[in-house]
This record gives sequence, C-alpha cells and structure tokens, in this order.
Amino acid sequence: MQDDSNDGEATLVTVHPDREISTSQRLPYFVGISAISAGAKSLSMYLVVVPPGGHAEPHVHCGYETGIYVLEGRVETRYGPGLRQSVVTEAGDFLFIPPGVPHQPFNLSATTPARAIVARNQPDEHEQVLPYDPSNEV
Repeated sequence: MQDDSNDGEATLVTVHPDREISTSQRLPYFVGISAISAGAKSLSMYLVVVPPGGHAEPHVHCGYETGIYVLEGRVETRYGPGLRQSVVTEAGDFLFIPPGVPHQPFNLSATTPARAIVARNQPDEHEQVLPYDPSNEV
C-alpha cells in the first residue's frame, strides 16, 4: 500500500487478479486496482469478461466516470433514454461512459468471450450502480 507520510517513499503495488467477484451486472469481474487491493484513493481497474452471447443488466453508474478498453471481442453497448442508441466497440477501442448515462453491453459473438479493462474514478471494489428499466422511458 502507498505510504502517505512525507519522510518515506511511496510503494508501487502489483496486483495479480486471482479471484472473480460477484457483481450486480452478473458478469465475471477480476479485481485489479482498488482501495482494498492497492490502496487506491480515487481509481479502480478491473478485467471484465462478457461470456459468448452474454450481456450485463441495464444500469446507470452512480456519480463516477467509466473508461473501457476492449482487449478481445466485439461489444454492442446500447445507451441513453430507453437504450435506443447504440455503439459497437471491438479489440483496440476505448469507450467513455459519463456518470448517469443508462447503458447495457452485449457480447456480439455466440462463441467467443469479450474481455475488457474497466477503469473508474472511484476506488471501491464493488461497483455502485442503479438498475435501469428502459421500458419506463416514453
């Protein structure tokens, strides 16, 4: 963990994500950087795996930004009111999701998992999301 005192050097932390955590999105997350794993104060990073043909539940992030870098696969993210807009990202693409934007990612492959690095400006290990019901939008 980082040493915040002025008389010592900060310590670098290596994290080997060896465990999957349960999330409200029902997708496998492997914790990388967080307050618990590395002493982060305002950042978290995870590896997320979207199984073949899988998807997250529709949701909204509570007060934090999210950056995603797709490592493998193709993902369609439906977003906005009623999830009527859509963007497709694939390996090598970055995606930025501002706070409060409803969204739902879908793995476009029926045979291959999609993998992505997710970074948030929030250090908690467990995501803070609100479920979103697109049918409530007129």
